[in-house]
Amino acid sequence: MEKQQIQIEHSLNSTSPNIIWKIISTEGGLSRWIADSVKESKGVFSFTWGSELGHHETRNAVLVDRVRHSHIRMRWEDETDPDAYLELRMVRSEITEGYTLHITDYALPEDVDSLFDIWDQNLDQLRRSTGL
Repeated sequence: MEKQQIQIEHSLNSTSPNIIWKIISTEGGLSRWIADSVKESKGVFSFTWGSELGHHETRNAVLVDRVRHSHIRMRWEDETDPDAYLELRMVRSEITEGYTLHITDYALPEDVDSLFDIWDQNLDQLRRSTGL
């Protein structure tokens, strides 16, 4: 079954491209809001949820594209849909000079609502941990 693309837009409370870029593209930034731990090695991001010493899940994503102050695109190693990817893109408003985070992700039709819930939780964590 083909996955559906989902897109989420989230206004950010920052006009600093450097701060936003670090949050969406670095190990330290991503581990503040997407996973409990994120490690990058040779273009592979390892996302871990839960305690590494206890119950946990780890998924690896291969870096597909990274353009500074624009976007980062990854593809999960276990992804079976050749068109699916995860993209985090920062978009600047020319009017307000503020930024919006555009998230592109994919899910099976029966998992779309769950994926939106996960992203809602991630964005809530982003607000709590960074103020963005």
